[in-house]
Amino acid sequence: MHTTAGPVTITVPRDRNGEFEPRIVPKGARRLGQIDEMILSLYARGMSTRDIEAHLGEVYGIRASRELISTMTDVVAEEITAWRNRPVDDVYPIMYVDAIRIRVKDRGVVTMKAAHLVVGVDVEGRKHVLGVWIADAEGAKFWLSVLTQLRNRGLRDVLIACCDGLTGLPEAITSVFPDTVVQTCVVHVVRHAMRFVSYGDRKKVAAAMRAIYTAPSVEAAETALGDLDKEYGAVSRRRRRVEAGLGRVHSLPGLSSRAP
Repeated sequence: MHTTAGPVTITVPRDRNGEFEPRIVPKGARRLGQIDEMILSLYARGMSTRDIEAHLGEVYGIRASRELISTMTDVVAEEITAWRNRPVDDVYPIMYVDAIRIRVKDRGVVTMKAAHLVVGVDVEGRKHVLGVWIADAEGAKFWLSVLTQLRNRGLRDVLIACCDGLTGLPEAITSVFPDTVVQTCVVHVVRHAMRFVSYGDRKKVAAAMRAIYTAPSVEAAETALGDLDKEYGAVSRRRRRVEAGLGRVHSLPGLSSRAP
């Protein structure tokens, strides 16, 4: 039996009728503890099957062939494929679209790639990761293929799509979901506005902009916006251009006719 403490020899009790069921070590098991999870973790970190075989032998004294390790990782790959192709809800009130840069080991070389992430909020307010797609770089053309896959998996409508200011991304969203309201992510708007603010005033401007986006009512938001205009007029004008040009922000009252 392969364990994290090394190989262990066990003797399984047997009865005449074969009715004995082991509790700690299931019948036919050859690995105990976190051996399977360890192999998958090492594989996910970019180690090859040959490296994993050598690591298990040197550290734990376990002899695991490359064929066995490959079989275990193939099972996970099948589960990942099934997860990526699973059906999704037909409507999501809110959908977050963004990409993050991650380090990926590809053909023995560690490179930076873009992980395209889509998170949907269902009608009950729960967040669901609809999928993750890896590409060399983020682009509107690739996002179009991602959104098309989601439509083919059952997604029919999205009320609000929240994204950054990537060129062509709003057009890609509306081409697949024509009635969707595309709104620039508040974090990206604030981050973009900080480029035109001196370092000493960034905390004050960020706090003033937060008062706008977290206001409990439209009147309170307009009051906070007026305060920002008085002290940081240039930043306020830039914020409006970013929202109008990049995010295509629409007024929320217009969504009432499309409420599910």
